[in-house]
Amino acid sequence: ETFRKRTAIVSAIRRFLDERGFLEVDTPVLQPIYGGASARPFVTHHNALDTRLFLRISNELYLKRLLAGGFDRVYEFSRNFRNEGIDRTHNPEFTGLELYQAYADYTDMMAIAEALFAFVAEEVVGSTSITYQGQKIDLTPPWDRLPMVEAIQKHGSLDIRGASEPELVKAAEGMGAEVEPGANRGQLIDAIFEACVEPHLIQPTFITDYPVETSPLAKRHRDDDELTERFEPFICGWEVGNAFSELNDPADQRQRFEHQMTLREQGDEEAQVLDEDFIRCLEYGMPPTGGLGVGIDRMVMLLTDSPSIRDVVLFPHMRPEEGRQGSDDGDNG
Repeated sequence: ETFRKRTAIVSAIRRFLDERGFLEVDTPVLQPIYGGASARPFVTHHNALDTRLFLRISNELYLKRLLAGGFDRVYEFSRNFRNEGIDRTHNPEFTGLELYQAYADYTDMMAIAEALFAFVAEEVVGSTSITYQGQKIDLTPPWDRLPMVEAIQKHGSLDIRGASEPELVKAAEGMGAEVEPGANRGQLIDAIFEACVEPHLIQPTFITDYPVETSPLAKRHRDDDELTERFEPFICGWEVGNAFSELNDPADQRQRFEHQMTLREQGDEEAQVLDEDFIRCLEYGMPPTGGLGVGIDRMVMLLTDSPSIRDVVLFPHMRPEEGRQGSDDGDNG
């Protein structure tokens, strides 16, 4: 029944987007440069071209190329691969939905996100009021909107505006948050948010206006250059999506990529890489654009009352049985 509902969920999403003029497209899974997210990739090799390739961690930068090429509304169900750990909400191979709309911004994406979840819930379970692991959830729009800085002040009793990096480190460690050596201001704020705010975000909530350091593909906020026009929707204490007013300034995008490359040189394996072809795409011209990504597996978990991502993926990755290790041939990253 869970997997019948999964198919119904995907069908309902297609219907929702098709009716709004979005075009479903396909983008490469094998990419010469991986990008669009902060994650470690899986690495492979193309023998005929003698070229190293990466399994995509995101399809974002290819979909944006289509916006620059004249397709105003596109979406894709994307199989993504991230070389990371496995837990209740993470699997190294997962399904994401990404959609992009020209001449829109992140406020438009909020309206789409809450309408999408409500529509799919009505279609698949017959109501926008659901129960997840004993907790009643109301998906009816409009959802609450809360800037990240205000969320930290509300749930952590901490005003981070103007706080120095040492003060942020002290606050994060005091909350038991994991602080990576050399973490920048945005990463420290994110760690504080994860520790003191996320557990409280049970009902659907848009957390908005993320630090620029942790949002290299998002447009700077129109009222504050240190923030970006980005939001993440949270339900049941976990993030179910990510969205921006998309950065379409090639000079700013180059600076952001260069900063990410500096982080890589300092040991951050998940920092993004510089993509010259994508910057050239922005130089040709990408219109002002709103983009939204939704984790399909997490949406299915929510609408089928499933406690783990393993319960909504037909063939989840598991630890091999003793004596049945896979082949070590090839470059697996």
